[in-house]
Amino acid sequence: MRIALTFSSKEGLQKEYDKHFVGKTRHSEIPPDFFAEGDSPETIKAVMDALQFAGHHVVGVEADDRAPQALQDMQPDLVFNIAEGMFGDFRESYIPSVCERLGLPYTGSNPLTLAICLNKARAKEILSYYLIPNASFKVFYPLQEMDLENFDFPAIVKPISEGSSKGIFNDSVVFNLAQAKKKIRESISKYKQPVIIEKFLSGTEFTVGVWGNGDDVEVLPVVMINYISLPEGAHPIYSYEAKWIWDTPEKPLEIFQCPAQITPLQKERIEDVARDAYQVLQIRDWCRIDVRLDETGIPHILELNPLPGILPKPEDNSCFPKAARVAGYSYENMLNKIVEIAAKRYGLNP
Repeated sequence: MRIALTFSSKEGLQKEYDKHFVGKTRHSEIPPDFFAEGDSPETIKAVMDALQFAGHHVVGVEADDRAPQALQDMQPDLVFNIAEGMFGDFRESYIPSVCERLGLPYTGSNPLTLAICLNKARAKEILSYYLIPNASFKVFYPLQEMDLENFDFPAIVKPISEGSSKGIFNDSVVFNLAQAKKKIRESISKYKQPVIIEKFLSGTEFTVGVWGNGDDVEVLPVVMINYISLPEGAHPIYSYEAKWIWDTPEKPLEIFQCPAQITPLQKERIEDVARDAYQVLQIRDWCRIDVRLDETGIPHILELNPLPGILPKPEDNSCFPKAARVAGYSYENMLNKIVEIAAKRYGLNP
């Protein structure tokens, strides 16, 4: 197959930022995690190599203003999309929207699902409607009064539409009204978007890889996150510090256990809630779903990542590839399995 790999490189996101804010913002004012979701040259090359490993002809396309014309000119058999983008709830929907406009098959979820999953509040509202457990929450918008009367603490504060632990730091866990208001103001100021505050769930955290479509959906081995290895004083969350500062390829944290050492009943409950969330949000092809237990042991959905991270090296601690390896898939096999899943959905022969 002729495959276009669409991506958002860190360099590309920097150019996108400069285009929007040139002369308006000093680089010293940019949050340290602002380009966290951009792919490195090493990851982009690894994905291209993996697809070529299966015999596909692969061309890389940066998801910038030139991408629509590049895709139209190329007319690939399939677009393998890992492009994150930078601004707004629809940033992950850019390439899928272009593909639908051009009539091109592509991997992953459609523009609406990507936008809903990126906006944590909209996703939680749908989950709540379908009685899928998730933590109680409130959303605050810029210039809005912060009414947190009767909200339960401790809580966690997050930008409403980010991933890769962007905007989630160790001090995002708050224990009283004053801390919450301070963190909400700070987050709105830094990330220029609404903020969600959620009840902090005290139980164990897991992340679950799911792939497939319709009734043919498979849950990969569950990954358990063990926060004991975090530095002293760190809150038990997978914060920006935990993901990008404390956990490095040179000194990887022993933070993940896969398969998770849990009881058959716990495994069944976690898989069921992940599968239910996958279906009701109409996710296609693949997703990584973060789950955390409450104080009674009930699994709750934290968030859904229909464009999961796929860093290639085991020491990178990228969870979807980690779960796939435990299931018996090499990095190359994993990515080409996603091609097969998407191709089957379109009736293509990969």
